[in-house]
Amino acid sequence: MEMETEAAAARQAKESLELAFQMSQILDTGLDRHTLSLLMALCDRGANPEALAALVRELSSAAPPTAAASSPVSNGAAGLAPATASMFPSGLRRP
Repeated sequence: MEMETEAAAARQAKESLELAFQMSQILDTGLDRHTLSLLMALCDRGANPEALAALVRELSSAAPPTAAASSPVSNGAAGLAPATASMFPSGLRRP
């Protein structure tokens, strides 16, 4: 019985994350699933969502450009390097 409850909770968490991610995409937040899941976990643990949003905005706008943005692609193939870096390993876009 306990395993069924855990499985149901896991399904519900996955569905909630997917719904939040879809809304995030519609609103063009630039958050990927991993970053969004971390933010949701912080909220679940009592973090203030408005404070988290302000922190994400500030960190996104403060992210310095990378050297990779001005250097060629390492494999020699033509392509575009990211124009901006993110302070988040998941690649949050800057506004």
